[in-house]
Amino acid sequence: MAERILVVEDEEPLRRFIARNLSARGYEVQTASDGYEALRRFEEQAPDLVILDILLPGLNGLEVLRRIRQASLVPILVLTALDQEADKVTALDLGADDYLTKPFGVGELLARVRAALRRMRWSEGTGGPGILRVGDLELDGDQRRAWHRGEPLRLTGKEFDLLYLLARHAGRTLSHRFLLQRVWGPEYVDEVEYLRVYIGRLRRKLGETGDHRHLFTEPGFGYRLEG
Repeated sequence: MAERILVVEDEEPLRRFIARNLSARGYEVQTASDGYEALRRFEEQAPDLVILDILLPGLNGLEVLRRIRQASLVPILVLTALDQEADKVTALDLGADDYLTKPFGVGELLARVRAALRRMRWSEGTGGPGILRVGDLELDGDQRRAWHRGEPLRLTGKEFDLLYLLARHAGRTLSHRFLLQRVWGPEYVDEVEYLRVYIGRLRRKLGETGDHRHLFTEPGFGYRLEG
């Protein structure tokens, strides 16, 4: 069955360019030109991937991203302009999996799409029997659920993947390269900013303070999880 992709872009030439190239590679493509239409299409089609422009009429892309992420862990690839650096970080904080900076070519678009869908398939296969326990953290690899001090943690798919990988190697510092390759894919081994954002999100969700910490940084090298 063809993987379904929802393309949300208000500029018609770019929307048609993306849709045409994805359709030519066998993907089933739906499009939307504004934020409200995007949410309707998302509910109707249940896509496997969303390509989402940040600047949209009616309802901006960041709000669309926030609403989708409240309901689903579907991979989201956001489109940004060169001068939207702050929006890139905000999008990652809201749960975007990746971003693509305009202008871009067909090769880069297809590479990002393949990587996002591959990560989704890898995430679905992540885990294993039983529950990992690291101090007051519990992670269920089969159900892809996590608890901290007995309370459920609301994690995105990528947050769970990262925390689960660190938990499987608890007490060991894992390099930036290893974490990026395993969680995001080999194309992302130099994107250390992704790790900084996601580790920061995990720290906030775990309520870390100076006296209560699970995640530790080895400057210039990587991160480790302690009980």
